[in-house]
Amino acid sequence: MSNTRTESESAAEDRAPAGRLRSTAEAIGGFLRRVPFAIGLAVVLVITALVTGTFFGPATADTLAYWAAGVITTFDLGHWWSVFTALFVPADPFQLVAGVILSVVLLGVAERLMGTARAIIAFVVTGAIGLAVGVLIQWLGSNVGEWWATSTAADSTLDPLTGIVGALITATAFMGALWRRRVRVVTLAFILIFVLYDGDSSNSYRLIAAIAGYLLGALLARNAALLKPSRASHRERRTLIATIIAVTAIGPVVALINGSGLTPLASASYLYKDELPDLSALIDKCNDSGAAITETCRQQLVLVNNNGFGMLVLSLLPVALLLLAGWGLNNGRRFAMWLAIGVNLAILLFAQASFEVSQAIADLTSNDPSVLDLGEFLVWIIAGGLLPLGLIILLLLNRREFAIRSPRRALGRFWLTVGIAFVALGAVYFVVALLNITSYYPVATVWDIVIDTGKRFVPAHFVSASGTVIITDNGFAFIVHQIVGILFWIVFIVAAVILMQKSRSRATPEDASRIRELIRRDGGGTLGFMATWPGNLYWFAPDDRGAVAYRVINDIAITLSDPICSGADAEDVIRGFVAFCDANSWTPVFYSVHPQYLPVFESLGWLHMSVGEETLVHTKGLELAGKPWQKVRQALNRGIKEGMTTVWTTWDELPLSTVAQINAISEEWVAEKELPEMGFTLGGMEELKDPEVKLMLAVDPDGRMQAVTSWLPVYRDGVPIGWTIDFMRRTDESMNGIMEFLIASAALHMKETGAEVLSLSGAPLATKPLAAGQSAPPPTVMTRLSEFLANTLEPAYGFSSLFRFKAKFNPDYETISMAYPDPIELPTIGMAIGKAYLPQVSPKEAVALVRTLTK
Repeated sequence: MSNTRTESESAAEDRAPAGRLRSTAEAIGGFLRRVPFAIGLAVVLVITALVTGTFFGPATADTLAYWAAGVITTFDLGHWWSVFTALFVPADPFQLVAGVILSVVLLGVAERLMGTARAIIAFVVTGAIGLAVGVLIQWLGSNVGEWWATSTAADSTLDPLTGIVGALITATAFMGALWRRRVRVVTLAFILIFVLYDGDSSNSYRLIAAIAGYLLGALLARNAALLKPSRASHRERRTLIATIIAVTAIGPVVALINGSGLTPLASASYLYKDELPDLSALIDKCNDSGAAITETCRQQLVLVNNNGFGMLVLSLLPVALLLLAGWGLNNGRRFAMWLAIGVNLAILLFAQASFEVSQAIADLTSNDPSVLDLGEFLVWIIAGGLLPLGLIILLLLNRREFAIRSPRRALGRFWLTVGIAFVALGAVYFVVALLNITSYYPVATVWDIVIDTGKRFVPAHFVSASGTVIITDNGFAFIVHQIVGILFWIVFIVAAVILMQKSRSRATPEDASRIRELIRRDGGGTLGFMATWPGNLYWFAPDDRGAVAYRVINDIAITLSDPICSGADAEDVIRGFVAFCDANSWTPVFYSVHPQYLPVFESLGWLHMSVGEETLVHTKGLELAGKPWQKVRQALNRGIKEGMTTVWTTWDELPLSTVAQINAISEEWVAEKELPEMGFTLGGMEELKDPEVKLMLAVDPDGRMQAVTSWLPVYRDGVPIGWTIDFMRRTDESMNGIMEFLIASAALHMKETGAEVLSLSGAPLATKPLAAGQSAPPPTVMTRLSEFLANTLEPAYGFSSLFRFKAKFNPDYETISMAYPDPIELPTIGMAIGKAYLPQVSPKEAVALVRTLTK
């Protein structure tokens, strides 16, 4: 075979195929050109709105009678076509605007994923099913006297959103695991909130359309497996749960705005009325009724007592607390989990009292449809309790996802602050009320004031009607009545935000800044930048001559690669850290250290064993020539021929569309594996976002990303002289050999920019190939153990396959070792390292891992 290189090969070896990412504007423009049905529907909605008059105001009775779906139009008048026509006519200007926007955005996404033909089928089929089945349920329910169906039987619905929602859920079958899960969870959560808190018929139709879309998507994709939930990363689970909690928080706002009371959880809206009885007239009326306060008077007193700006704000307290909890849950905070559980537990415990209060107020209007019989009352109470109970169970089952605890001292300050605020504001209200006790009606006692003081800190619909209801006509006392509860919960929320920004980790922001400065100065080796990752603690030598990054697990202090220091200070730094661990009764273990440090450990009387091989490619003068580079060169040339380009960038420089693609690729990769994610020396999505970390992306001719790698800097005297690969992900549809193409392009880029070394990182439990004529050393207990672990873990994590992949780049090998002081502690050390790599293994993941290992 000739060694003569072709012109294309020479060009490929001399220069990386650099390109650029599409801007967000370019991505939007390309998107709009590919969604003719979505844009066409938006135009149709505008035309039908102009023709029917809904462009300027609500639909007329004639428009509803002919075009809208409902029990009267669809069943009584026999307008069977209304389940189709209702999808193309907006009911009013607001729905027109929403329909146009959501058609272009949501239906556009569905069309882009499924194609135009499938999008049309999904919109029409799911929309018609949602309307037809929903109207049928209303018709059947009204015939048997079911309360909600009877109350909404006269509704006439024009709603393009039903078909849009159905098409969107259908399209999730064509999405990657990340967005399939996100869209389904968030859409279903929003729909359920409106079903539970807003009595409008259209919400039920959308729910039915979403269910139809869920089934239709699997049918169109011809893959029943898409009906099963896919596995999510720990970060994604936190995000989804936080989103669910935040979405459920908006329910009371929906109820207050809607004010219909036609759902299980909307009844509290009756406490807040636009027209209130005059207090003086009410007192005169109640006095005229005799010595005893009648039930009607008492209900009207409750109504007046619980209105006003302060009471309205306080009624939204669960909303504020759940939104706060959602923020904390997204960040993995344990306090946020208990806060969300506490709020939902309060909602659950006070559900019946809240219902009774609001229904009593609603009874003031004799013809109000919210007055229920016993059967309906029980049904709605059960429904009202299922949502908070379900959220509590969800949080408890996923409690391991929220493991970040606040320091005990910070927690103590939080409760002290909250306690002082409660006592001080309670005392203010009690004293003011006591000084104005004669202004209260009915005549109040000191005990009544005590009870009313407690009520000032609780949402009105929870306890407003319990015990004696008293109200004051004194202006100053009324103002205090309105604001003390708000002030207390403002203090609580601010203190909670401060609390959830603190961590038990002893790694302060100052420590993180110091460790970065030392890494830039002394390097820390090819794996040194991993010391900056979250979860590490730091020990600093005197005068900042060096540092060690470590984690303490089961009293084992495991370091992350080499000490960060100059070679001359290495022994002093290592001995200093060992003394530090001894003072804390920890067993120090140096993990993934390079050969130059082993003599120091031998002088300490320690043992060491190989834990893998680091693969290094020297980029100075790199030539991808000859037979050893044939496979890599083929992948590089193929990528260039297919129009693939690469982009060397950072996370902060990425357009939003590329960020979304990286998130989707990562979650798709996680979803395909039932096995737990590994950490410690293996970075994930969060580590990509460091501004010092570089990304090398493979981009196809259409501007879509095919693969992503991340590169950690290797410093010398403040300058990056090399890069270590960390994160590697590709799409399922990517070109064969895409990773070889991307890494080879990165190597050529590093050669052009003057970098000295490219590290493909460590290959755990691997053994470097023997040189020609070299014989293997005699096996020892430790080498046998390493070989056993490598063979055992191979089915699960493919370490050997990864090592063979890296061998394609003709690297130099450097053994990385674990140094430890006492062989008796090896079992404990092994468990600690296992927990470092797999810190959040759920029972399901543990079972999946065992099954994989025992195949």
